[in-house]
Amino acid sequence: MKKVLSVLFTGLILMSCNAAHSTKVREKIAKEYGNGDDKKKKVVVKTRSEVKKEQAPIAETKPAKPAKPLLEKQQNETLVATSKTHVSKNTIEDYINLYADAAMQSMKIYGIPASIKLAQGILESGSGNGTLCRTANNHFGIKCKEEWTGETVSHSDDKANECFRKYASAMDSYNDHSEFLANRVYYKNLFTLDKSDYHAWANGLKKAGYATDPRYPQKLIDIIERYKLYEFDQKVLGVNHAFAVKKAEEIVATNFGGQAQTYTVQAGDTLFAICQKFNSSVDEIKRINNLSSNALSIGQILKVN
Repeated sequence: MKKVLSVLFTGLILMSCNAAHSTKVREKIAKEYGNGDDKKKKVVVKTRSEVKKEQAPIAETKPAKPAKPLLEKQQNETLVATSKTHVSKNTIEDYINLYADAAMQSMKIYGIPASIKLAQGILESGSGNGTLCRTANNHFGIKCKEEWTGETVSHSDDKANECFRKYASAMDSYNDHSEFLANRVYYKNLFTLDKSDYHAWANGLKKAGYATDPRYPQKLIDIIERYKLYEFDQKVLGVNHAFAVKKAEEIVATNFGGQAQTYTVQAGDTLFAICQKFNSSVDEIKRINNLSSNALSIGQILKVN
């Protein structure tokens, strides 16, 4: 009987301990995760790599800087023609200041747009810092050719160690460039072009074989428009030229019953250049043609007045 009572007493103690343990477990669960309507979601066990990934800082994405039409004072770009040269905005502006008068004088005498001459000088000479310019005063990348009897220098361009003209001074190079274009049959069609149409001149130079680079015209046009070299053409042509062009357009419109004048977009054209050609503005051209952007396509017909 004593043994039976002992077993029962021991069982009661064990049951009491288990109940107490279960109560503590439930209280702990309720405390940590809630119960009933307040019960929290099931805990998800995560790997160490997943935890590290969540704790890693999120990298901030910075918006891309908008493209600027001109270089900053200390910013560099690379001009590639007869030499590959790194230049700054200051370097290009200094070159323009040095040779703008020579370019305008050449335009008056030979009819070569000052904008074209300056753009070629900037590109071919690396704004006066290219190897060929520094060693031979050759600002326009002119090769010897059969008629040249002056000094020469070897320089690698399309081929290794080609023969290039060497000049005593920069002005000699500027003068020879004018003579080179004016007296060679390849370039005679250039002088039939409008002197204010630098687009036509840039494309005409490439067509006549001045350079082998397929992007040569666009490089010249970009330089002209970025540094407003067309303003030197306007100085030479004078305000009367712009006035005469505008009056001619008005006469054409009158003779054709007031119909709007149109222009067909050519390869290499930009909306800005077309506006300059017709003495208009980008906003006006976009307005009368219902354009939502400056993008153009070859063969597109635009109203220009």
